[in-house]
Amino acid sequence: MYQTDFAAVANYFDELILAEIRKKNEAALGELYKTHYPMAVHLVCSNSGTEQEAKDIFQEAVIVFYERAQQPDFVLTCKIKTYLYAVCRRLWLKRLTERKRFDVSIPEAEAFDRMEEEMTEVVESEMNFQRMRDSLQALGEPCRTIIEDFYIRDFSMEIIREKFGYTSADNAKNQKYKCLQRLKKLFFGERNVT
Repeated sequence: MYQTDFAAVANYFDELILAEIRKKNEAALGELYKTHYPMAVHLVCSNSGTEQEAKDIFQEAVIVFYERAQQPDFVLTCKIKTYLYAVCRRLWLKRLTERKRFDVSIPEAEAFDRMEEEMTEVVESEMNFQRMRDSLQALGEPCRTIIEDFYIRDFSMEIIREKFGYTSADNAKNQKYKCLQRLKKLFFGERNVT
């Protein structure tokens, strides 16, 4: 249950960041740096690089993401972290190859095997996010709003109780639980939802 909830929150956060980047909001770019820069440092520094090189690689990756996000036909089909990681990795492997240092810690075959595994993970993540979006849409009201209010907007059960007119916070909590069960059934493909 928590993994499904986390996926919905992560998806919402990524959509919010993407929307703000499209508006050229510098705070959204700052959030990208704060959230994902350590991943680039780890990738580069654990593969024959320095923190300065990691900074350069991450800057290039953010520029690639920013420019793609400005294109009207761009659709984010994976988490932003996955996208940035894939770009950083590609840029870093290219830089290592140019310096003839490719085989220092990332053997070529292993690198391409990992890239293939990562692409499989990206496709699986994309499918899971789309299934979650579809499941939330199919869930209908008031369940969709209750789940979004609690897990994404971080509303308390008391606020949800007032908003939907339940007699107690416990009744609202019971309804949220039933909604989550329906969402799980939709997400995992069970069609007999009651």
